[in-house]
Amino acid sequence: MEDVGNLVGNELAFAQQAYSVVIDFFLNYGFQVIGAIIILLIGLWVSGRLGVAATALCERNNIDITLGKFTGSITRVVVLTCFVIISLGKFGISVAPFIAAIGAIGLGAGLAVQGLLANFSAGIAIIITRPFKVGNTVSLHGVSGVVTDIKLASTLLCTEDGEQITIPNKHVMGEIMMNSFENRLVESVVGISYGDDPERAIEALQQSVGLLDCVSNDPAPMVGIEAFGESSIDIGVRCWVPTSRYVQSKYRINNTIHETVKIAGLTIPFPQRDVNLPKQD
Repeated sequence: MEDVGNLVGNELAFAQQAYSVVIDFFLNYGFQVIGAIIILLIGLWVSGRLGVAATALCERNNIDITLGKFTGSITRVVVLTCFVIISLGKFGISVAPFIAAIGAIGLGAGLAVQGLLANFSAGIAIIITRPFKVGNTVSLHGVSGVVTDIKLASTLLCTEDGEQITIPNKHVMGEIMMNSFENRLVESVVGISYGDDPERAIEALQQSVGLLDCVSNDPAPMVGIEAFGESSIDIGVRCWVPTSRYVQSKYRINNTIHETVKIAGLTIPFPQRDVNLPKQD
Protein backbone atom coordinates (compact mmCIF):
# COMPACT_ATOMS: atom_id res chain seq x y z
CA MET A 1 0.00 0.00 0.00
CA GLU A 2 2.88 2.30 0.77
CA ASP A 3 4.33 1.72 -2.75
CA VAL A 4 0.96 2.51 -4.34
CA GLY A 5 0.72 5.72 -2.30
CA ASN A 6 4.21 6.75 -3.39
CA LEU A 7 3.35 6.05 -7.06
CA VAL A 8 0.16 8.11 -6.85
CA GLY A 9 2.04 10.86 -5.11
CA ASN A 10 4.72 10.93 -7.83
CA GLU A 11 2.09 11.09 -10.56
CA LEU A 12 0.31 13.93 -8.81
CA ALA A 13 3.59 15.77 -8.41
CA PHE A 14 4.42 15.27 -12.10
CA ALA A 15 0.95 16.46 -13.15
CA GLN A 16 1.25 19.49 -10.91
CA GLN A 17 4.69 20.27 -12.36
CA ALA A 18 3.40 19.90 -15.93
CA TYR A 19 0.44 22.12 -15.08
CA SER A 20 2.79 24.73 -13.69
CA VAL A 21 4.96 24.60 -16.82
CA VAL A 22 1.92 25.04 -19.06
CA ILE A 23 0.60 27.93 -16.97
CA ASP A 24 4.01 29.61 -16.94
CA PHE A 25 4.32 29.18 -20.70
CA PHE A 26 0.94 30.78 -21.37
CA LEU A 27 1.64 33.54 -18.86
CA ASN A 28 4.98 34.30 -20.49
CA TYR A 29 4.20 33.58 -24.15
CA GLY A 30 0.40 33.58 -24.32
CA PHE A 31 0.13 36.99 -25.92
CA GLN A 32 2.94 36.12 -28.35
CA VAL A 33 1.16 32.89 -29.38
CA ILE A 34 -2.16 34.65 -29.80
CA GLY A 35 -0.49 37.48 -31.68
CA ALA A 36 1.32 35.04 -33.98
CA ILE A 37 -1.91 33.17 -34.72
CA ILE A 38 -3.72 36.43 -35.44
CA ILE A 39 -0.89 37.55 -37.74
CA LEU A 40 -1.02 34.24 -39.63
CA LEU A 41 -4.80 34.48 -40.05
CA ILE A 42 -4.49 38.06 -41.27
CA GLY A 43 -1.69 36.93 -43.60
CA LEU A 44 -3.85 34.18 -45.07
CA TRP A 45 -6.68 36.64 -45.68
CA VAL A 46 -4.49 39.43 -47.06
CA SER A 47 -2.44 37.09 -49.32
CA GLY A 48 -5.60 35.54 -50.71
CA ARG A 49 -7.16 38.93 -51.44
CA LEU A 50 -4.00 40.29 -53.04
CA GLY A 51 -3.59 37.14 -55.12
CA VAL A 52 -7.14 37.45 -56.47
CA ALA A 53 -6.61 41.18 -57.06
CA ALA A 54 -3.39 40.54 -58.99
CA THR A 55 -5.12 37.94 -61.19
CA ALA A 56 -8.09 40.27 -61.80
CA LEU A 57 -5.72 43.13 -62.68
CA CYS A 58 -4.01 40.98 -65.29
CA GLU A 59 -7.37 39.98 -66.77
CA ARG A 60 -8.51 43.62 -66.98
CA ASN A 61 -5.33 44.48 -68.89
CA ASN A 62 -5.89 41.56 -71.31
CA ILE A 63 -2.81 39.72 -70.06
CA ASP A 64 -2.73 36.00 -70.84
CA ILE A 65 -4.76 33.97 -68.33
CA THR A 66 -1.85 31.62 -67.61
CA LEU A 67 0.46 34.50 -66.71
CA GLY A 68 -2.35 36.11 -64.69
CA LYS A 69 -2.83 33.01 -62.56
CA PHE A 70 0.92 32.62 -62.15
CA THR A 71 1.23 36.25 -61.00
CA GLY A 72 -1.61 35.76 -58.52
CA SER A 73 0.01 32.63 -57.07
CA ILE A 74 3.42 34.30 -56.72
CA THR A 75 1.81 37.32 -55.01
CA ARG A 76 0.01 35.05 -52.57
CA VAL A 77 3.15 33.09 -51.66
CA VAL A 78 5.34 36.18 -51.23
CA VAL A 79 2.83 38.02 -49.01
CA LEU A 80 2.14 34.94 -46.88
CA THR A 81 5.89 34.35 -46.46
CA CYS A 82 6.30 37.90 -45.12
CA PHE A 83 3.54 37.34 -42.56
CA VAL A 84 5.09 34.01 -41.49
CA ILE A 85 8.42 35.76 -40.89
CA ILE A 86 6.67 38.43 -38.82
CA SER A 87 4.83 35.80 -36.75
CA LEU A 88 8.08 33.94 -36.04
CA GLY A 89 9.54 37.19 -34.76
CA LYS A 90 6.81 37.32 -32.11
CA PHE A 91 8.48 34.31 -30.46
CA GLY A 92 11.86 35.95 -30.55
CA ILE A 93 13.06 33.52 -33.21
CA SER A 94 15.72 34.94 -35.51
CA VAL A 95 14.75 34.35 -39.13
CA ALA A 96 18.24 35.03 -40.52
CA PRO A 97 19.38 31.37 -40.25
CA PHE A 98 16.13 30.23 -41.89
CA ILE A 99 16.59 32.67 -44.76
CA ALA A 100 20.18 31.48 -45.24
CA ALA A 101 19.06 27.84 -45.18
CA ILE A 102 16.25 28.55 -47.64
CA GLY A 103 18.73 30.31 -49.92
CA ALA A 104 21.12 27.35 -49.83
CA ILE A 105 18.28 24.89 -50.46
CA GLY A 106 16.99 27.08 -53.27
CA LEU A 107 20.42 27.16 -54.90
CA GLY A 108 20.76 23.38 -54.75
CA ALA A 109 17.22 22.85 -55.99
CA GLY A 110 17.82 25.34 -58.79
CA LEU A 111 20.86 23.45 -59.99
CA ALA A 112 18.95 20.18 -59.79
CA VAL A 113 15.93 21.41 -61.73
CA GLN A 114 17.60 23.94 -64.00
CA GLY A 115 15.94 22.35 -67.02
CA LEU A 116 12.50 22.83 -65.46
CA LEU A 117 13.35 26.40 -64.49
CA ALA A 118 14.50 27.06 -68.06
CA ASN A 119 11.12 25.80 -69.29
CA PHE A 120 9.29 28.07 -66.83
CA SER A 121 11.38 31.09 -67.85
CA ALA A 122 10.76 30.38 -71.52
CA GLY A 123 7.04 29.90 -70.82
CA ILE A 124 6.81 33.32 -69.19
CA ALA A 125 8.66 34.85 -72.17
CA ILE A 126 6.21 33.17 -74.59
CA ILE A 127 3.20 34.46 -72.66
CA ILE A 128 4.62 38.01 -72.54
CA THR A 129 5.94 38.28 -76.11
CA ARG A 130 3.11 36.19 -77.64
CA PRO A 131 4.90 34.91 -80.78
CA PHE A 132 1.85 32.69 -81.22
CA LYS A 133 -1.45 32.05 -79.49
CA VAL A 134 -3.92 29.21 -79.04
CA GLY A 135 -5.38 28.27 -82.42
CA ASN A 136 -2.29 29.20 -84.45
CA THR A 137 -0.46 26.67 -86.60
CA VAL A 138 3.25 26.44 -85.82
CA SER A 139 6.05 24.36 -87.29
CA LEU A 140 8.99 23.76 -84.99
CA HIS A 141 11.69 21.10 -84.67
CA GLY A 142 10.27 19.13 -87.58
CA VAL A 143 6.73 18.93 -86.16
CA SER A 144 3.66 20.95 -87.03
CA GLY A 145 0.24 21.33 -85.44
CA VAL A 146 -2.39 23.64 -84.01
CA VAL A 147 -1.54 25.19 -80.63
CA THR A 148 -4.12 23.93 -78.12
CA ASP A 149 -2.57 25.13 -74.86
CA ILE A 150 0.37 27.23 -73.66
CA LYS A 151 1.57 26.19 -70.22
CA LEU A 152 4.44 27.55 -68.17
CA ALA A 153 6.55 24.45 -68.79
CA SER A 154 5.41 23.31 -72.24
CA THR A 155 3.37 24.09 -75.32
CA LEU A 156 0.81 21.58 -76.61
CA LEU A 157 0.13 21.01 -80.31
CA CYS A 158 -2.58 18.88 -81.90
CA THR A 159 -2.35 17.33 -85.36
CA GLU A 160 -5.16 16.60 -87.81
CA ASP A 161 -5.05 12.94 -86.71
CA GLY A 162 -5.73 13.93 -83.10
CA GLU A 163 -2.14 13.33 -81.98
CA GLN A 164 -0.94 15.58 -79.15
CA ILE A 165 2.61 16.92 -79.30
CA THR A 166 4.23 18.35 -76.16
CA ILE A 167 7.18 20.68 -76.74
CA PRO A 168 9.21 21.92 -73.73
CA ASN A 169 9.19 25.70 -73.80
CA LYS A 170 12.98 25.95 -73.69
CA HIS A 171 12.94 24.39 -77.19
CA VAL A 172 10.44 26.98 -78.39
CA MET A 173 12.18 30.24 -77.51
CA GLY A 174 15.29 31.08 -79.50
CA GLU A 175 14.49 28.55 -82.24
CA ILE A 176 13.42 29.08 -85.86
CA MET A 177 9.63 28.79 -85.87
CA MET A 178 7.03 29.19 -88.61
CA ASN A 179 3.60 30.49 -87.61
CA SER A 180 0.94 30.24 -90.32
CA PHE A 181 -1.86 31.18 -87.90
CA GLU A 182 -5.10 29.23 -88.56
CA ASN A 183 -4.17 27.92 -92.01
CA ARG A 184 -1.50 25.85 -93.71
CA LEU A 185 -0.12 26.01 -97.23
CA VAL A 186 -0.93 23.33 -99.83
CA GLU A 187 1.41 23.17 -102.81
CA SER A 188 0.67 21.00 -105.86
CA VAL A 189 2.18 20.71 -109.33
CA VAL A 190 0.60 19.35 -112.50
CA GLY A 191 2.35 18.99 -115.84
CA ILE A 192 0.68 19.84 -119.18
CA SER A 193 1.87 19.22 -122.71
CA TYR A 194 4.03 21.79 -124.49
CA GLY A 195 1.32 21.84 -127.13
CA ASP A 196 -1.29 23.14 -124.63
CA ASP A 197 -1.90 26.79 -123.78
CA PRO A 198 -0.50 27.44 -120.26
CA GLU A 199 -2.60 30.61 -119.84
CA ARG A 200 -5.74 28.57 -120.43
CA ALA A 201 -4.60 25.98 -117.87
CA ILE A 202 -3.78 28.68 -115.30
CA GLU A 203 -7.16 30.38 -115.73
CA ALA A 204 -9.11 27.10 -115.45
CA LEU A 205 -7.21 25.95 -112.38
CA GLN A 206 -7.46 29.36 -110.70
CA GLN A 207 -11.23 29.33 -111.11
CA SER A 208 -11.87 25.71 -110.10
CA VAL A 209 -9.59 25.69 -107.04
CA GLY A 210 -10.92 29.06 -105.86
CA LEU A 211 -14.47 27.66 -105.77
CA LEU A 212 -13.58 25.01 -103.16
CA ASP A 213 -15.04 25.83 -99.74
CA CYS A 214 -11.93 24.51 -97.99
CA VAL A 215 -9.62 26.99 -99.76
CA SER A 216 -9.06 30.41 -98.19
CA ASN A 217 -9.58 33.51 -100.33
CA ASP A 218 -7.39 35.65 -98.08
CA PRO A 219 -4.81 35.22 -99.44
CA ALA A 220 -6.28 33.99 -102.70
CA PRO A 221 -4.93 30.85 -104.41
CA MET A 222 -1.92 31.35 -106.66
CA VAL A 223 -1.53 29.47 -109.94
CA GLY A 224 1.36 29.90 -112.37
CA ILE A 225 4.13 28.23 -114.33
CA GLU A 226 6.31 26.41 -111.81
CA ALA A 227 9.00 25.10 -114.15
CA PHE A 228 9.73 23.79 -117.64
CA GLY A 229 10.27 20.06 -117.50
CA GLU A 230 11.70 17.72 -120.08
CA SER A 231 8.26 16.54 -121.19
CA SER A 232 5.85 19.07 -119.71
CA ILE A 233 5.15 22.61 -118.57
CA ASP A 234 4.73 22.33 -114.81
CA ILE A 235 1.83 24.40 -113.43
CA GLY A 236 2.12 25.16 -109.71
CA VAL A 237 -0.90 25.63 -107.43
CA ARG A 238 -0.49 27.25 -104.00
CA CYS A 239 -3.43 27.80 -101.63
CA TRP A 240 -4.17 28.06 -97.93
CA VAL A 241 -6.45 25.61 -96.13
CA PRO A 242 -7.49 25.08 -92.48
CA THR A 243 -4.80 23.19 -90.61
CA SER A 244 -7.35 20.95 -88.94
CA ARG A 245 -8.36 19.63 -92.42
CA TYR A 246 -5.03 19.87 -94.20
CA VAL A 247 -4.75 16.35 -95.62
CA GLN A 248 -8.44 16.16 -96.51
CA SER A 249 -8.23 19.52 -98.30
CA LYS A 250 -5.04 18.55 -100.13
CA TYR A 251 -6.73 15.44 -101.52
CA ARG A 252 -9.74 17.49 -102.67
CA ILE A 253 -7.49 20.05 -104.34
CA ASN A 254 -5.50 17.38 -106.20
CA ASN A 255 -8.71 15.71 -107.35
CA THR A 256 -10.07 19.07 -108.53
CA ILE A 257 -6.85 19.76 -110.46
CA HIS A 258 -7.10 16.41 -112.22
CA GLU A 259 -10.77 16.89 -113.12
CA THR A 260 -10.11 20.45 -114.35
CA VAL A 261 -7.30 19.30 -116.63
CA LYS A 262 -9.61 16.67 -118.17
CA ILE A 263 -12.57 19.05 -118.62
CA ALA A 264 -10.37 21.75 -120.16
CA GLY A 265 -9.06 19.29 -122.74
CA LEU A 266 -5.49 19.58 -121.52
CA THR A 267 -2.99 16.76 -121.67
CA ILE A 268 -0.87 15.41 -118.86
CA PRO A 269 2.06 13.98 -120.83
CA PHE A 270 3.94 10.84 -119.99
CA PRO A 271 7.70 11.13 -119.70
CA GLN A 272 9.14 10.46 -123.15
CA ARG A 273 12.63 9.79 -124.33
CA ASP A 274 13.75 9.29 -127.94
CA VAL A 275 16.33 6.60 -128.46
CA ASN A 276 18.15 6.51 -131.82
CA LEU A 277 20.03 3.37 -132.68
CA PRO A 278 22.79 3.68 -135.26
CA LYS A 279 22.33 1.61 -138.40
CA GLN A 280 24.70 -1.25 -138.76
CA ASP A 281 26.35 -1.75 -142.14
